[in-house]
Amino acid sequence: MRIVVSLGGNVLSKRGEALTAAIQRASIRVAAQSLAGLLDAGHEVVITHGNGPQIGYLSLQGGSFPLDVLGAETDGMIGYVLQQELDNAYAPAANYATLLTQIEVDPKDPAFQAPTKFIGPIYTEKDAARLSAQRGWTIGQDEGHFRRTVPSPRPKRILELDVIRMLLRQKVVVICAGGGGIPVVQKPDGTLIGIEAVIDKDHASGLLARALHADAFLMLTDVEGVFSDWGMPDQAVINRATPDGLADMSFPAGSMGPKVEAACDFVRATGGFAAIGRLSDCSTLVAGSTGTRISLATTVP
Repeated sequence: MRIVVSLGGNVLSKRGEALTAAIQRASIRVAAQSLAGLLDAGHEVVITHGNGPQIGYLSLQGGSFPLDVLGAETDGMIGYVLQQELDNAYAPAANYATLLTQIEVDPKDPAFQAPTKFIGPIYTEKDAARLSAQRGWTIGQDEGHFRRTVPSPRPKRILELDVIRMLLRQKVVVICAGGGGIPVVQKPDGTLIGIEAVIDKDHASGLLARALHADAFLMLTDVEGVFSDWGMPDQAVINRATPDGLADMSFPAGSMGPKVEAACDFVRATGGFAAIGRLSDCSTLVAGSTGTRISLATTVP
């Protein structure tokens, strides 16, 4: 099968942990070992990843680099370590490539007026208020914590799509669309320029999975799956679902909401299946024995 796997930014940097090179490498090593199981089973794998914690930390360092440039920097950083750990985890010979991926967005996207994408570390309410006043940041609540939020426009077009297809024909395991891709807009004269935003990586990964006619779309995160009644005493994992069955349910806009929406869009467009679950559960998500599986049918073939 051709499988697009999206690694959540929070599984590459756990909540509350310091973002050091050693800690990030340890998390990426777990991801590589899980992904190696898919490669060992003979699947064709395309890997995307989040960068919310990483780009947020870089933005704290000061300087004048905009978010699109910082996004490219984090893509190279994460891709390098992921390539190395995949090579260490997957014994048979394989070729890997990290591709800086520009993705076009609409400069008039409503997301620019309502920032919802969480980036960077968590803060206390007091520290969040101070940083908001000092830096002009928008702050939101992320599961009881406070984090910076930035615009997260919808992806329109993947500029390097033909390059990705070419690499796949050469049996290369491609790491691309990191952090939702590098956000760019097209000017009236046809030229491209970066824009201050972080594209939602689930929607970008879903667009990629549809464009590549993938058989499956996995979104790996730090929770077991999609929960009904999240945060309530009777919360429960939704093991099987259809897009129509999820249509009337609501999920947090800054976290699980985009994942569910991207999964449903992929399933409706391709007839394939999407799965949401823990980083360590790659193979069992494909088998349908863990996580939340979203497909047009509620039974696993």
